[in-house]
Amino acid sequence: MTRRRSSVLAGVSLAAVLALLGTACSSSKNATNPTTTSAPASSSSSSTSAPAASLSVSSFDSNFSAMSQLSSVTSAGHGLVGVILPDTTSSTRYVDFDAPYLKKAFQMAGYSSSDFKIDNAQGVDANELSLAQADISLGATVLVFDPLDSTVGGQVQQLAASHGVKLISYDRATFEGTNTYYVSFDNFKVGQLIGQGFMTCVSDWGVSSPKVFTLNGGEDTDPNAVSFAQGYNSVIWGKKATPLTAGATNSQGYTLVGDQITPGWTNSTGQTIFQQQYTAHPEINATVEANDGLANAVIQVLKSKGVGPKKVPTTGQDATLQGMQWVLQGYQCGSVYKAVYLEAQDAVALATYLRAGQTPPAGLVNSTTSPPSGKPGSTQPASLLTPVWVNAANMEATVIKDQFISVSALCAAVGASVCTAAGIS
Repeated sequence: MTRRRSSVLAGVSLAAVLALLGTACSSSKNATNPTTTSAPASSSSSSTSAPAASLSVSSFDSNFSAMSQLSSVTSAGHGLVGVILPDTTSSTRYVDFDAPYLKKAFQMAGYSSSDFKIDNAQGVDANELSLAQADISLGATVLVFDPLDSTVGGQVQQLAASHGVKLISYDRATFEGTNTYYVSFDNFKVGQLIGQGFMTCVSDWGVSSPKVFTLNGGEDTDPNAVSFAQGYNSVIWGKKATPLTAGATNSQGYTLVGDQITPGWTNSTGQTIFQQQYTAHPEINATVEANDGLANAVIQVLKSKGVGPKKVPTTGQDATLQGMQWVLQGYQCGSVYKAVYLEAQDAVALATYLRAGQTPPAGLVNSTTSPPSGKPGSTQPASLLTPVWVNAANMEATVIKDQFISVSALCAAVGASVCTAAGIS
């Protein structure tokens, strides 16, 4: 999921932090061009025994059935698995989905309640670093954390490396430290789905001579946002650069009117950007947005100007309730759905192999992720899941079936007849 990031500790040196934490940990066990590739990557950990189950990223389902295959690996492991989620405000997912799904995955894999710990940093860098230190002090051998930003991400990675703790960067990558893995959905694929959905929508809605404005996510703080943009730009314009220069064209007769970054993923900022661009360029008749929040910001501007449904395409990701409402009402083409229950199982499975000192199966560690071009860091092994494009045609079979979106809330917002027309009941 996309979200806004904070940077409370940007000026705190890791050396100072480690010096302060050294005594407490003495008893513990010894953005802007990220890329991913599809080559399998092996663990840097030494394998002490053959894995008891050969899971892949396609093994997981809504029943958590694959997790029981890990029971022997769980028994072979030692130490705590500490999980640190980023906040409770940028997205409800961390409370509503990630925490309970992670807990269920641990339990289904045979963990006792003392073998794992799930905390939330409440949106504060200092909390995230402190929680990592506390988990290490409690004997954590693996940390799973969703970094609030690259600053604290690098600090936690280096802290873990200095104590021999293996690290899984969950949902968002950072690129420092050793023994670090990345678990997420394929961010470039997310962007490709946005681009493909946009072009299909332009055709289906009969948009003539598309004059396109693109509202990117927070590429200033989030390397995932760069991958998203690279994905949709490659599909729409045949170029991976981001942002693109106005005036770009493609063979389908599209013209790029403008392409701007929304600093920090701040929706209100994105709305201001689009308001200004739409005032300056009223010819804009098609838009690309990096997530549902930005799509909503654009839609609000369009509706205030009297633009009706199926006139100006918008796009998104995260499959939010608001996004699904706009899809059914004809203001948004679709959204990329990333099932949290898959990501939670993936992270727990990988953590279980690492906790046991075993080499994760190649089907689980199925890719790599690299730091932004020209930036420091190292290529890291990654476990990348496959996202899904959701529109009115498959909404019932995806986000509704998975109970990711409340049917009652959705249909109350759009009307029962609209839900019925989309096969949602």
